[in-house]
Amino acid sequence: MQMKLLEDRIRAEGRAMDERVLLVDSFLNHQVDTELMLEIGREFKRLFADSGITRIVTVESSGIAPAAMTALEMGLPLVIMKKYPSPRNQEGTLETEVFSFTKNSPYMLTIKTKYITPGDRILLIDDFLANGEAAFGCIRLVEEAGAQIAGIGTVICKSFQPGKKKLEEAGYRVEALADVAYMAKDVIRYVGEAE
Repeated sequence: MQMKLLEDRIRAEGRAMDERVLLVDSFLNHQVDTELMLEIGREFKRLFADSGITRIVTVESSGIAPAAMTALEMGLPLVIMKKYPSPRNQEGTLETEVFSFTKNSPYMLTIKTKYITPGDRILLIDDFLANGEAAFGCIRLVEEAGAQIAGIGTVICKSFQPGKKKLEEAGYRVEALADVAYMAKDVIRYVGEAE
């Protein structure tokens, strides 16, 4: 389910730097349009209303705004997974290595086990889905904690990269509010649009 309000905003203010990088820093991940984030939260609530979600999870930092609004709309706690450049090995903490597409380097993703409990049904919310590395890292930690991923919501998905397909093939439900089929310098085409 794509969200026209978001697609229009990306067209108006977003900028495709090349086939890999889409800048949306004027409203999503540097300066944040809270009214748009609230609408995004409402849309994720609508999409996942019947999924039995018990907690919202995101990765710091760009996923926090849409995840917080989703948690607010659903009346659920928000858990933020932390990124570290090297292992911390703190008691009561789970960690996994994730390769960052954006930074072209690995980092450690961590979560304190007291914030995700066995039996929880998790809705993972993030700003972008490209190769799926962060999502799979979150999934590993959630499942290691004994909880279950009930759905994955991404604000912007780059469907021409393999992440969404890999997640769906692994059996996860993925909902993208803006599903980008193609990008090139100053060109953005959404799934379902004619070339």
